Amino acid sequence: MKKLMLIIGAAIVSGWCMAGNGPKSSGTTFARDQLAPYVENGQLPGAINVFYKDGLQEVACVGYADVAAKRPITMDDVYMQCSQTKGFCGVTIALLVEEGKISLDDPVSKVLPEFKELWVLESNTNGVKKLVRAKNVLTVRMAMNHTGGFPFETCAKQGNLKGGGWSGGAPLRQTAAIAAACPLLFEPGTKVQYSNTGIDIGAAIVEEVTGKRWEDFLKERVLDPLGMASSSFRPTDQQLKTQVEMYDCVKDAPAKYRLQNEMEQRPYNDAHVFASAGAGLWTTANDQLKFYKMLMNLGVGENGVRILKEETVKEILAKSSRPKGLGGYSLGLSAPEEDAEDAWFGHGGAWGTNCMVNWHRKELKLWAVQLCGSPRPWDKARTAAEDKFFKAAIDNSGADAYTGRVK
Repeated sequence: MKKLMLIIGAAIVSGWCMAGNGPKSSGTTFARDQLAPYVENGQLPGAINVFYKDGLQEVACVGYADVAAKRPITMDDVYMQCSQTKGFCGVTIALLVEEGKISLDDPVSKVLPEFKELWVLESNTNGVKKLVRAKNVLTVRMAMNHTGGFPFETCAKQGNLKGGGWSGGAPLRQTAAIAAACPLLFEPGTKVQYSNTGIDIGAAIVEEVTGKRWEDFLKERVLDPLGMASSSFRPTDQQLKTQVEMYDCVKDAPAKYRLQNEMEQRPYNDAHVFASAGAGLWTTANDQLKFYKMLMNLGVGENGVRILKEETVKEILAKSSRPKGLGGYSLGLSAPEEDAEDAWFGHGGAWGTNCMVNWHRKELKLWAVQLCGSPRPWDKARTAAEDKFFKAAIDNSGADAYTGRVK
């Protein structure tokens, strides 16, 4: 028990701070205290939780990245963030909008000609499919906010070709071409279907406009400037030695080790792995904080580097780009339909990861695990810890020093 408490008690604030004057420890242990019982009984193998509030931060690394090896989880362990990759694509699209190279209301066919004529699946009776020509023009906005009419993955799932997404897929430009040849599920812009395909189409647009591979553009304009040196689509063998291993949730019992998920299979860095904007970017908690802190700070990283203009983040990333009534989503990011002081935006991933930020109040909440399925009984405990942290009467002197405010 003593050794376990040492593991779950590890709260670290690591060295990604701005000019040596980064966030100050809040001195609280709300998440650690709430999560301890689930680590102790084995239901929660290991997790990283970060709360940030206006210059003050609570970080809890609890349990193990590898239970069998008794390897404690750390802020520098790589893990699959899955659909959180979508927000990175959203930022690359926002960069091109900001530079006047594309508009969100441009037809996708303006950049990718194969999307000029699209067909919609009207019915499928006894195996007989009826298609009708799409009436609405597919726009960049629709592709990026899941209203384009695309399925979760493209229709080509024959042999070793999925047509995009994660491992065993295809290059982004090929994924887009396959998607254009498949029938849409509904008229563009009228409904919502969560889709890796639409986001991959967004990345293919970036490739055509910039003349660069999307992953190279992302590295050049976002990852490198923010100092996200541990994030990539093909983690190195050395990085994988300390990856956060994957587990299946088991009701009222310890989580069960899982070698891999069929959507992203080992080996994780060979020729069968293609960069996917819908899901596929590996990262660490330290790196992911750099990205989401940039969004929270309206385009400026904690290292002082500006990635996007303030208004770009406010207008096309932090609030919904969908028609009213279709739920909140911007460009690869969950976002509110209406901006408000209590509004959060960010994204989650298939294996349980999540990060959300509030730019008004300069708040952030990050959760990193590698868990498939349910139940997840610790969710209520995390919410309780979150409520305590953000409502706590915390000494703001550290925040004042960090932000440079003068009382």
